[in-house]
Amino acid sequence: MLAAASATILIWGGTPVVTKVAVDGLDAVVVGILRTVIASAVVLPVVAFGGVAFPRTTTERGLLALSALGGFVVFPLLFSLGLARTSAAHGALVLASLQIFTGLFGALFERRAPRGRWWLGAGVALAGEVALIAYRFGLGGAGAGLAGDLLVVLSCAGAALGYVAGGRLSRTLGTWPTTLWGLTAGGILLVPALALVGSDTDWTAIGVDVWLAVGYLALLSSILAYVAWYWALARGGFARVGAAQFAQPVVSLALAALLLAEPITPPLAASAAVILIGIAIARRR
Repeated sequence: MLAAASATILIWGGTPVVTKVAVDGLDAVVVGILRTVIASAVVLPVVAFGGVAFPRTTTERGLLALSALGGFVVFPLLFSLGLARTSAAHGALVLASLQIFTGLFGALFERRAPRGRWWLGAGVALAGEVALIAYRFGLGGAGAGLAGDLLVVLSCAGAALGYVAGGRLSRTLGTWPTTLWGLTAGGILLVPALALVGSDTDWTAIGVDVWLAVGYLALLSSILAYVAWYWALARGGFARVGAAQFAQPVVSLALAALLLAEPITPPLAASAAVILIGIAIARRR
């Protein structure tokens, strides 16, 4: 369970940097649509011929709709638009709000509040996140805009709704069916939009690095990571497993420093340590 959650955080931790590469060479709306449509095309044969279980009840279908809309439509579109208007590192910091939304939606769906230790750990980790965002340590300057930050925050709300709905659905439907049907539904919704915006795109001018970035977002971020995440959520619960999301901005910052040569200062490292301590507290039973 923890290994699956950790692998997901590593993959999603690279998403801000990879998305930044993609939107620097391709329209942000096209990037957001392509990552879901390509992933949907990859899983479609499995859905069509693999006998994948389909939600049977009205409740399950409602959860599927929320999972597809939040995780595979709202999040990729708004996150890509946000990264086109802010820096990769700053976008990674704003992703801290994802855990807050996940906790709120999870409490709402389960109709019970997390235990006191979870709130304590979440508070400690959030303090580290607030320090990162407030001081920025040189990462929020050029290229970081308020509009981009707000779009990333809204994308986090969409992703959290998708996570929680998908996690609940996977308990009864299974991890693979939840992910495959969610991607298929999201792709169906976005194909008309791709036909509309894609008519103005010069596909021959897209570089190899951009296609590799889109492939990462489609195959790893949208398929592999979602399967692992839903599997972990279904077995560990939103409060315990969801706390690992606080590590995601730290991973993203480390990758931004490695790939974009952004410095990791002592204050930034100290904030990262606070975040990890918060995760450890929140995950303890």
